Amino acid sequence: MGLFDFLTQRNKNTASTAKNRLQILIQQERSLRNAPDYLPVLQRELLEVIRKYINVDADAVKVDLHKDGDNELLDISVALPDKPAAANG
Repeated sequence: MGLFDFLTQRNKNTASTAKNRLQILIQQERSLRNAPDYLPVLQRELLEVIRKYINVDADAVKVDLHKDGDNELLDISVALPDKPAAANG
């Protein structure tokens, strides 16, 4: 295998990886486009309630809507700190 062959093979792998990443981004964008308008509000309100008891970052609460056949599933994920700090209020 010559140097040119090595570089050509590497570019094919890079292009394939980039294509896969782009497909993932497009799928995420499509899922967000079809998501109900209330999800960002729900995420903000959940964060406010959780912050009454535990000091967490703004990105600690994730709210997603998934389809499972005919059903829609609301997935709520909260990343809690290892050692809870005192609440801000």
